[in-house]
Amino acid sequence: MKGFWKKRKVLITGINGFVGANLAKSLVHQGASVYGLIRNYNPYSFLYFEKINKKTTLINGDITDFNLIKRIIVEEGIQHVFHLAAQVEVGTALEYPYLTWESNIRGTYTLLEAIREVEMNVKSIIIASSDKAYGSYPVEQLPYKESYPLKPEYPYDVSKACGDLIAQTYCSKEINLPVIITRFANIYGPGQLNFSALVPDCIRSALGHSTFIPRTNGEHHRDFLFINDVVDLYVLMAKKLSNDKSLNGQIFNAGSNDPIHIKSLIIKIFKLVMDPEAFTNFKRNIKFPNSKIHGEILFQQMDFKKISNSFKWSPQTQINEGIKLSIEWYKKFLIN
Repeated sequence: MKGFWKKRKVLITGINGFVGANLAKSLVHQGASVYGLIRNYNPYSFLYFEKINKKTTLINGDITDFNLIKRIIVEEGIQHVFHLAAQVEVGTALEYPYLTWESNIRGTYTLLEAIREVEMNVKSIIIASSDKAYGSYPVEQLPYKESYPLKPEYPYDVSKACGDLIAQTYCSKEINLPVIITRFANIYGPGQLNFSALVPDCIRSALGHSTFIPRTNGEHHRDFLFINDVVDLYVLMAKKLSNDKSLNGQIFNAGSNDPIHIKSLIIKIFKLVMDPEAFTNFKRNIKFPNSKIHGEILFQQMDFKKISNSFKWSPQTQINEGIKLSIEWYKKFLIN
């Protein structure tokens, strides 16, 4: 399948987001014609910093605009769709659940219904769900398995679970759109500019551009995936789904299967960035709140057994290497 993406028409919703922009960069490099739906212009995003915007066709609009989505699919002859547009901040979802549900739930069924109605020859649709759709399970039942029932509690988690279930409906025998649903662990790496996320927040602070204030007690555990591994997997999945209909309707987890203690990760990042004296002072003075974590699942772990069997994929970037690569990118970005 060498050269598969050359001149392929690809739509990425949320192209100006962290994952969407990195995915666009890879697909453009492989010769695809990439169209991106963008709601808010942000000149400081990865999309513009890496000049990916000059190599793609950007369309201003909202993922909930049904007629706009239909027009894009038809007029541009879209063959592949990556649905990444979402409100991703857990704190925002707690404060404004309606806005989160509009974007993450209504946005998903708007896109899928538009594709269904136009009856165009879309070959693959990748829907980004989340490990948080599972809700909280006892540690002894982890890692999450694709067969586990979704039982979310908090607004963001509910929004991802709803979008997930809606996508399952659209790839059922009755509708039969070519859909794969992904439930991935926390994604990090170059281009992540949502500084409410832990890794970019820590790196920015360690480099001296902000003051790090722990928002939780750091006692929860999370599984992380490096952005390059995620992009490689998305590209592989869409390509294979185009030619293997047995993948239609499949759900795939992906993670490292090696969750890290959050307090330990914070310490690791600052140690990698700071000189020994500054790090000693940081470690001595940092104070974590004693309060319990609100709106956060305590322990999450994802393996990649099923996805490895189907795609011969496994994460290639260990957390230490991924953090180092991220630090080098943020050094360049934060200077500008």
